[in-house]
Amino acid sequence: MVVEITTRTMHAEPPAIAEAARILKAGGLVAFPTETVYGLGADATNGAAVARLYAAKGRPTFNPLIVHVADPTAAARLGKFDAWASALAAKFWPGPLTLVLPKADRCPVAQLSTAGLETIAVRVPDHPVAHALIEAGGRPLVAPSANRSGHVSPTSAAHVEADLSGRVDVILDAGPTRVGVESTIVACLSERPVLLRPGGIARSAIEQVVAGSLAALARADAPQAPGMLASHYAPSTRLRLNATTVETPEALLAFGPTLPPGAAYVVAVLNLSPAGDMIEAAANLFAHIRALDRSGARAIAVMPVPREGLGEAINDRLTRAAARR
Repeated sequence: MVVEITTRTMHAEPPAIAEAARILKAGGLVAFPTETVYGLGADATNGAAVARLYAAKGRPTFNPLIVHVADPTAAARLGKFDAWASALAAKFWPGPLTLVLPKADRCPVAQLSTAGLETIAVRVPDHPVAHALIEAGGRPLVAPSANRSGHVSPTSAAHVEADLSGRVDVILDAGPTRVGVESTIVACLSERPVLLRPGGIARSAIEQVVAGSLAALARADAPQAPGMLASHYAPSTRLRLNATTVETPEALLAFGPTLPPGAAYVVAVLNLSPAGDMIEAAANLFAHIRALDRSGARAIAVMPVPREGLGEAINDRLTRAAARR
């Protein structure tokens, strides 16, 4: 049972960030923007705070959390970096890349943050508010997406309010996020890096750094990293993927300049990118799904989205959103 509390939404100015850091140190929950989506922050070293975060999200406790830190030096206190991990961190941090590493000796992060695994997922976010909050708090923060577990990820403070009002202490509002899909997750646990989740950095960019192809790990019942559950990022309305036609009771999530037959007569139409731009599509993805979920449509028809570059991450999220549950 989650006890209802008063949630304050504050513009992400220095006094609000200082107050949010104080709340985190006291074991509270703060939603804050990153460059990817809004995250729900808790002190990663405080098991009770992490348990409260799981309860607020309704998140399965076997699903591990990403730990956010201010810089690579702080990350090295939590996980063991091999040559590949060091190269990836040097290239993409701060930024939308999460590295799954063996835990460092005397890692201070609570066991609940890593779902009891001997590995840890870490990243350095590329957002001034996130960086200022981590610095002010002086400790690593777990920060899964700030939404109910399995729901569509939030790219604005209003999205967080819709899902978590009454469940978190503070929401820091800094406007919409820039990237719009979660971080790419790469495991550096063996001889070659393994792609666990596509995200805000394209596979091709990572493969240039590691001088070869990334392997894709088969999904398992016990996830090795966040976002690996088959049904995830899910709206209440059923999604119909790769739609080339659309029916009147449906809403349409479009992509590109040409809409399918019947689009003029559906419940609602939102286009990820009329120009077919993947960056624009990624930034719009979750907000558009949320809006169409509220349209009253029987289903959401989703036009095909190419899988190149960020399209891999977009299709991954759409597939999870459409999974049976």
